[in-house]
Amino acid sequence: MLVIAGLPLFFIELAVGQFASEGPITVWGMAPAFMGIGYAMIIISAVVSIYYNMIITYAIYYMLVSFVHLDVDLPWENCGQLWNTEKCRDESFPRLEELDRENATAALWREIYDRNCTELKFKQDTWDDPSQYPKWIEDFIAYANSSMSVDYYNTTQNITDDLEWETVRKFDGLKGCKIAWESPSEQYWSRYVLQVQDSEDLGDLGNVSLKLLFTLVLAWLLIFGCLMKGIKTSGKVVYFTATFPYVILVVLLVRGLTLEGYEDGIEFYVVPEWKKLKQAKIWGDAATQIFYSLGIGFGGLLTMASYNKFKNNCYRDAILVALINCGTSIFAGFAIFSLLGHMAYVTGQNVKDVATLGPGLAFVAYPDGISRLPASPVWAFLFFFMILTLGMDSQFAMMETVISGISDIFPRYLRKNKTTFTFICCVIGFLLGVPQCMDGGIRVLTLMNDYSGSYNLMVVALFEIICLCYVYGINEFRKDVEMMIGFMPGPYWIVNWFVITPAAVIFIIIISAIQYEVSGYDDQKFESWAEGIGWAMVGVPIFVMVLIMLIQICRLGLKESFSPSATWGPSQPEDRTGRYSPLHTEFDDTHALPYVVDGKQEPPPNYNGHASYDNPAAQKYMSERL
Repeated sequence: MLVIAGLPLFFIELAVGQFASEGPITVWGMAPAFMGIGYAMIIISAVVSIYYNMIITYAIYYMLVSFVHLDVDLPWENCGQLWNTEKCRDESFPRLEELDRENATAALWREIYDRNCTELKFKQDTWDDPSQYPKWIEDFIAYANSSMSVDYYNTTQNITDDLEWETVRKFDGLKGCKIAWESPSEQYWSRYVLQVQDSEDLGDLGNVSLKLLFTLVLAWLLIFGCLMKGIKTSGKVVYFTATFPYVILVVLLVRGLTLEGYEDGIEFYVVPEWKKLKQAKIWGDAATQIFYSLGIGFGGLLTMASYNKFKNNCYRDAILVALINCGTSIFAGFAIFSLLGHMAYVTGQNVKDVATLGPGLAFVAYPDGISRLPASPVWAFLFFFMILTLGMDSQFAMMETVISGISDIFPRYLRKNKTTFTFICCVIGFLLGVPQCMDGGIRVLTLMNDYSGSYNLMVVALFEIICLCYVYGINEFRKDVEMMIGFMPGPYWIVNWFVITPAAVIFIIIISAIQYEVSGYDDQKFESWAEGIGWAMVGVPIFVMVLIMLIQICRLGLKESFSPSATWGPSQPEDRTGRYSPLHTEFDDTHALPYVVDGKQEPPPNYNGHASYDNPAAQKYMSERL
């Protein structure tokens, strides 16, 4: 997925942003009809940043808790806390496949599993008479849910003799059942941090958690402090936030490889399940992960690349960053799963049972594993500090996209008040994030996570390819790249941009839609009205993208809206060479900037990019035109 979709799209956004030196909205001067792509990017980044900063909030909270418990046990190490229930178990879970006639009783089965289990899934190849399966299952369930607590093997009078303990011991699992026991870290996360037990569904969010609300304020103040001066401040902070995680990952990996059971985690991580490659959902998840990890479709790449020098080797940057990103993910996997293997070993579970999805991996499974290490508060503090720095990098890019993008729409008012506008954006983000601090806030976060940056990202990417490769033209784009780096991208890029990448994106969109399942939290599907809100988050950016295309066509005409605007090209006069003659900046309000291509002067433009020139007259003119 990296080769056929991630890298080609990553390079497109880097190259376009650097070439035009403009933000996500005004960068589409090569075909003004596609300006809506920038608006869609801003909407997606704005929504994602709301819930993404909540994840940063969780990291800050856990980091602070770890710090104040440096001299004592972490609150998620043991049961017996006020928030724990009788289902909390800090001892090793029994390995069900190792239970035998001597140590397994009906009471143990009832304790391990919910009493509401209705079907037992056995290894059917051990029985000779399949017609007896329903009767055997019915009798065993009736027995397991009874009040008897004596040895199973000695109390099977009403169960056929063919249903022997050896058969029961080898079952694959209880279909539709969930292990009732919970680890201390799981109950700390769900019952103390989230307090989700006080919320039944999305329609019942409950009360606001003051501890999370206070931490959310800290998270947004931290983001504001790093963005208040724009790229000048965030660019310096990134030097630390981008490198520090590598130090922690190395330390965690070295420590993980010294623990018992680490090899089980590594084996689970590196041994693939080939049959899952047949599932379209796997490919859709892979594409979404690539888009998130590389930042494709969010607008952050365009925004950050616009600050590059025109002659910067974006070709080299695209390849190196993509490969380093992929390599870092693989390396981090070894660090994570080595500790998960140890956790599975000491708890008596399988690795697949401790490797949970979503926030549970970072705030349940890994804290549980860390709590079993010597000096666990120190390791916990370092781990959550790493999560914080990783989250801040992504949040910087998304918020800078929103702030710069909106500033490009209203440059006269917002550019000179960048700090104030940044503060306003952070306040709005905080207010919209308050529902996630409520008892049912994790459901809000899950809804936003599953819908806000999913299908719409791939549709945005598809529009980018159509604009650059089919409307503007691959060869024209390659010539623009040549102006910056001295050579044109080769056959690999041409084939991917023109055929493979758009085909792959379309295929993933279609298959993902066919196999769509309603999202939910903790085995509880969201209500239809909540699903509607989710699809609104998917559809609004796409609708805006199409709407602006129609507006541009009506405003400029069909031909002009799909042709390069008069000011398309490098923003700085010294870079406008060859195909792009310099723009004149001495003019009055009745004349547009002359634009010369290949010796021919074009008529006055109806569309102009944002004022990115170091010329007061040009800035004034562009502001009025926008």
